Amino acid sequence: MNWFIETFRTSIGKKLLMAITGLGFLGFIAMHLMGNLTLFAGRDAFLAYVEALHGLEAFILVAEIGLLVFAIIHVFMGLTLYLANNNARKVRYAVQKSGGGRNIGSATMPYTGLVILLFLILHLNNFSFADVSDDRTIYEVVTATFASLGYVVIYLVAAVALAIHIRHGFWSLFQSLGLNHDKYMPAIRKIGIAFAVVVGAGFALIPIYLNLTV
Repeated sequence: MNWFIETFRTSIGKKLLMAITGLGFLGFIAMHLMGNLTLFAGRDAFLAYVEALHGLEAFILVAEIGLLVFAIIHVFMGLTLYLANNNARKVRYAVQKSGGGRNIGSATMPYTGLVILLFLILHLNNFSFADVSDDRTIYEVVTATFASLGYVVIYLVAAVALAIHIRHGFWSLFQSLGLNHDKYMPAIRKIGIAFAVVVGAGFALIPIYLNLTV
């Protein structure tokens, strides 16, 4: 048991936990987006999706607890690795080079992660903890929120941050899980970019559509 605990005290172990929790979040994001896309089909379709979720209340509760645990682990490990890397960087270069696989995604992971975390708090406050009733369903809450241009802008910024975070995190998790291979990694990178674009565009289009049409 000691070896198991010691493994996750190492940098490799922390990255492994980041990869496992990140993979879980990718699955959740994909399902969450597919559900939210029912907003394009109108009020009845979206409320039918919400009602279906209510029918899985026990499963949803377990999933929410699991996601909360994953979020705590992901944020804590990410912060620990960021601080460790900062402390290890004794010499600061005047010019940042993009070589060695460094890109905007890897360079901004801590910052896009922070944006996503702050957005998640706002998102939960706006929708998960919103007051709903027979006269004011979650659909009315969503449309009322996105009637505000300010909220639309906030959600667009969050969608861009999420896409950038996923773009790097997608292939990085395969690397951390030891599944990186010269033959397959180029394809994994392309899949990661495509997934990031679809997720970012999907979440961005929802507030724009509702603001302009509802």
